[in-house]
Amino acid sequence: MTTKDSPMAPPDKLPVSVFIIAKNEADRIPVVIRAVRDWVDEVIVVDSGSADDTVAVSEALGARVLYNAWRGYGPQKVFGEGQCRNEWILNIDADEEVSPELHREIARLFAAGIPDGMTAYRLPVLPLYPFQASGHRWTVTNCPIRLYRRSRAGFSDSTVHDSVLVREGRVAPLRGLLIHRSFRSLSHHFDKINTYTSAQAEDTLRRKGAPSALVLVLTPPLAFLKSFLLRREFVNGIDGVVISYMYAIQRFMKVAKARELARLQARAATQQEIHHD
Repeated sequence: MTTKDSPMAPPDKLPVSVFIIAKNEADRIPVVIRAVRDWVDEVIVVDSGSADDTVAVSEALGARVLYNAWRGYGPQKVFGEGQCRNEWILNIDADEEVSPELHREIARLFAAGIPDGMTAYRLPVLPLYPFQASGHRWTVTNCPIRLYRRSRAGFSDSTVHDSVLVREGRVAPLRGLLIHRSFRSLSHHFDKINTYTSAQAEDTLRRKGAPSALVLVLTPPLAFLKSFLLRREFVNGIDGVVISYMYAIQRFMKVAKARELARLQARAATQQEIHHD
């Protein structure tokens, strides 16, 4: 038995709902929407309070825009998938572009008929920095589930981690790339590191406790080697060196902030005890 087209989907479009979470992405979201709008049934943008033209730009490109106050990555995506009308959902971020190869591969899946036992597909994500003219497939190490049946899978409500949990059925990989232009510049990367690692530090402290001094010392060099060697950034030459150092900085800031937070909490507790005495 195979999937059937949604009765709401036009015959020239796939019965797929795309949803995108966004905030202040007017400069980047047009590429994202244009890459999918002509072949999926609907495109939904979940905006969390943009101060730029994200809403107007998205609507002009044919997307349905909804507002939802930000409560974290997982909750925002849970809300987004709940607004979709199709059984099959494709989630992409406002800095990701479905490549033509991935589009064709998804189209072939639906043309052939997706077996009932298949629940979700993993998409290889190719990171691309603004100073890179092109990326290398060897650097693809992240293959998250982004195309899935809503009746058998869905995003977790974690405020830090946005991952799809599969309740039943099989998961398979696709080969077409999802192009990820996460950063507008190195300055933008630093800004995102500062914001994201603050949330990560709180999550790390809650789950694992305060990082030791040894972890603080070893994290940067090990993170650099992980990126440069294990994630094969060496194929990108000097660009790979820059990318690996940025990855090391991000990992260091997470553990440094977690350790700082633990020490501040301990100091506050001590001062409270002194005050009570």
